[in-house]
Amino acid sequence: MSERMVIIGAGQAGLQVAESLRAEGFAGEVVLLGHEKVPPYQRPPLSKAWLAGETADDRLIFRGPEFLASKRIDLRLGVDVAAIDIAERRVALVDGSALSWSGLALATGARARRPELPGGEFAGVCVLRDLDDAREISRRLDSAQNVVVIGGGFIGLEVAAAARKRGCAVTLIEAMDRLMARAVTPKISGFFANLHRAHGVDLLFGEQVATIVGRDGAVAGVTTASGRTFAADLVVLGVGAIPNDQLAAAAGVQTSRGIVVDACGRTSHEKIVAAGDCTVLRRADGRMQRFESVQYAVESAKAAAAALMGREKPFAAAPWFWSDQYDVKLQMAGLSEGFDCCVERPSGANAFSLFYYSAGALIAVDSVNRPGEHLLARKLLDAGLSPDPALVADPACDLRLVLR
Repeated sequence: MSERMVIIGAGQAGLQVAESLRAEGFAGEVVLLGHEKVPPYQRPPLSKAWLAGETADDRLIFRGPEFLASKRIDLRLGVDVAAIDIAERRVALVDGSALSWSGLALATGARARRPELPGGEFAGVCVLRDLDDAREISRRLDSAQNVVVIGGGFIGLEVAAAARKRGCAVTLIEAMDRLMARAVTPKISGFFANLHRAHGVDLLFGEQVATIVGRDGAVAGVTTASGRTFAADLVVLGVGAIPNDQLAAAAGVQTSRGIVVDACGRTSHEKIVAAGDCTVLRRADGRMQRFESVQYAVESAKAAAAALMGREKPFAAAPWFWSDQYDVKLQMAGLSEGFDCCVERPSGANAFSLFYYSAGALIAVDSVNRPGEHLLARKLLDAGLSPDPALVADPACDLRLVLR
């Protein structure tokens, strides 16, 4: 039998593993197994332009059947995996069939976290992780008057912005004292709080949801621990994601709130790699980090494909992320955690960048409506260059000169 690479998960990471295997020169079979019944598609627009009605379904699809056929990628949709047998190098499918493999890639993604809330089972209590979720929320937005969003992270805020664009009244409830608290600094949080308030969103901080109220089987409101009740005919839970590592763990692959991988995507078992949202990256110093981003899905998948071919192409670039809310684009490069100096580079009322330093070294840049500076920041971070803070603070200074 010829060599066969099996990829479990047909999202962005899984598709990238398949394409990268061909780019790496693999000539055997490539089988891509997808749980959903639609071809691989982009997920970021689901909470952004798509939910706001600004992007059509066909714009979400990554690759058409002709492209996949040209690459000899055997895409199988609506397929669920029951178990992985490492000793026999077989994948058992729910339908009773099995696939042997010479190399296995896990790109199983993550699922939306659903807190155990009284009333969470009512119709109209939704999460947003895949296309079916997005279609359900969009359908309900057509008739919804009052939307309550639980969680002030990226997904929650993007859903709130889309709901306001579609004319709904929106209340957002966040347990912490500011927006996106785990990802951005207070200045960025404050900017986006003001942005959402200006668009009519009612923001509540430091509030816990106690109960979701229903009527005739459907959601009717949300009650907080402090006793306040808010009317709602749609509730969206935006409280994080859980890596889908169950298959890996059951097979004996090391997991720790995700499938543990090194910078090359290698797991604890030879011939098994993992990529994307299902993974947790073990750094050289032993730290564990999780990244949920398009960049990490793509780059970790390229690294994993190379590892299956016996090559080392570690993921080493500075991480970057973005969020679209109303007419504002937030772009982040690097990780600002642990900064001891922050320098603002202004460029107008709704356009600026924040440069973060630690012990004199540039570690991250957050940019609001400054895409050019975001790209420059990624180059600076990847090159290990740290412009003088005085130059950064001078908007007349061309920071591109630092790269030269």
